[in-house]
Amino acid sequence: MQSNPAETSDKVKLKRRPTIEDLAEAANVSVATVDRVLNKRHPVREDTARRVVEAAEHIGFYAHGLLQQRLDERIPARTFAFLLQRRDDFYRQFGTDLAAAVKSNSQIRGRAIVEFMEELSPGLIVERLRAAGATSDAIGVVSFDHPYVNAEIEALKAKGVPVFALLADLSTPARAGHLGLDGRKAGRTAAWSISRIAKEPGKVGILIGSHRYLNQEMAEISFRTYLREHAPAFVPLEPIVNLDDSRIAYEATLDLISANPGLAGIYAAGGGMSGLIQALREEAPADGPNRRMVVVCNELIPDTRSALIDGVIDLVIATPTALVSRRAVEAMIEALATGPSAGPRQVLLPAELYISENV
Repeated sequence: MQSNPAETSDKVKLKRRPTIEDLAEAANVSVATVDRVLNKRHPVREDTARRVVEAAEHIGFYAHGLLQQRLDERIPARTFAFLLQRRDDFYRQFGTDLAAAVKSNSQIRGRAIVEFMEELSPGLIVERLRAAGATSDAIGVVSFDHPYVNAEIEALKAKGVPVFALLADLSTPARAGHLGLDGRKAGRTAAWSISRIAKEPGKVGILIGSHRYLNQEMAEISFRTYLREHAPAFVPLEPIVNLDDSRIAYEATLDLISANPGLAGIYAAGGGMSGLIQALREEAPADGPNRRMVVVCNELIPDTRSALIDGVIDLVIATPTALVSRRAVEAMIEALATGPSAGPRQVLLPAELYISENV
């Protein structure tokens, strides 16, 4: 049986190794452009070089590995350190999102160092900042505002290491920027919710981690301001500081409910949500006499999710950690490219709001 010449020709074509001309056609560029990428003869735009590498992989071009190496050589290697707080559900997720944002950003060959600070003191934060500054190109830190911390950030800026305040802003102008929620909007959203949902007006308890966290301080001020302007029958009590500690939040919530029968609501502007929820489950069950109380707290974690579903709390104001992470990495890259002359970058992102019906 004679073979079909056209079939034989097709088989030969299939077996033929792709040439530089084939690659140029696949990438929709000239042969000269492919040659420039391959041999580093002249600069080629980043997106063009990437298109050539992707086309080389697609058609099986023999020098794909070398082209990828050339592309990698064009992309700077960066190490970003992130100093987060206690290793709880929220910060574990935040750390995972930050590491993923560094890895997925195509502008750098990135390495993320994520550290959790189990003990919080100005001295420890300064120590961690200093150590990170010796090994990293840029730093993101979650910290309370303190003169020692601010002084170290100023020292790092002088050494060319930009430091970004994550979640909570810092007062030093030496910080490279701040990324987080708008504390003013968070506080006013909480006040709006309690004043609209509560069956009757009355006293409202406030839990706060520390007034040295500037986002929490702003949230509390804005919470009070909204009630004063729009719902004066709701009377905010003096805030209880729980240091974002669940054990302290548990005791503080029990004391708050005991000392204020018929409490109209609670706003937890900081952390310690697990302790708050434990106390609420014990003292103010969903079908109990205190359930007219409206509770608003932060961050969607397993405890707050189940508390929403069970009707123990009413609203969660959550930080979109994946979005904050991507924007933080972008800001770090930009800061290293432009230098300190660009000034601090302020990125305030919208909160995610959760109730029992959308978790």
